Amino acid sequence: MKRTPAVAGQFYQGTAAKLTQQVEQYINIDLKKEKAIGILSPHAGLVYSGSVAGEVYSCIKFPDTFLLLGPNHTGLGSKISLMSSGEWEIPTGILSIDERLSHKLAMNIPIVTKDSQAHMFEHSLEVQLPFINYFPQKPKIVPIAIMAASLEECRILGEGIAKSIKELNYDIVIVASSDMSHYVPEDVAKQKDRKAIEMIKDLNPEGLYNIVVKERLSMCGYLPATVMLFAAKALGAKEARLIKYMTSAEVSGDYDQVVGYAGMIVK
Repeated sequence: MKRTPAVAGQFYQGTAAKLTQQVEQYINIDLKKEKAIGILSPHAGLVYSGSVAGEVYSCIKFPDTFLLLGPNHTGLGSKISLMSSGEWEIPTGILSIDERLSHKLAMNIPIVTKDSQAHMFEHSLEVQLPFINYFPQKPKIVPIAIMAASLEECRILGEGIAKSIKELNYDIVIVASSDMSHYVPEDVAKQKDRKAIEMIKDLNPEGLYNIVVKERLSMCGYLPATVMLFAAKALGAKEARLIKYMTSAEVSGDYDQVVGYAGMIVK
């Protein structure tokens, strides 16, 4: 099946020409390309978070496939939903789902459900695609939406992802799609977000999960980020670093109610 765009014209420009132009302003061609195991990338409207996402995608060597992990904002579908086949369309092109990888994931991870319903209107992964499709490599994708998961389920999912990637002989990068603090004053957002960023830098999935729950951080993609860290560690990750951080205030001018955005690379 083909998954048509749900948020074109809202979160990003709705025509191919305008979207290419929009993404172009956020791409940094001067950055050295690094081989990544995973990345953290935001998913707000491109006008707010595009410069963070663009910086992250600009600094990595593109793989054959991006495994996309995002939060489920819509409440549709199962707890952990894998769209295992088909295509995703955006104004600038069509991306195919990597069925070899999706098959491995479905075989190796019992807590994953093959389910396309969760993905129909979900923006968190769709907003990654204009950046992925901008570059000439044209990789495939595998989308997973996570509605709820315990720390143990995050570990099972992350280690199952690592096992599946090891069984395939081509490059796969894991994308954790997440915004940071939501609708708090900017100084509060920066202080809280720093705690989560430090846990990711320390490659500490348990620490990230626990600090978000304990301190009630409104980081919407902490489950995808936790899963990505478990997978990256199992794949031999040695370091993580912050590529760019900003808040919506830099665009909106509203410092009382901001959303934070962090772009990170794990390698």
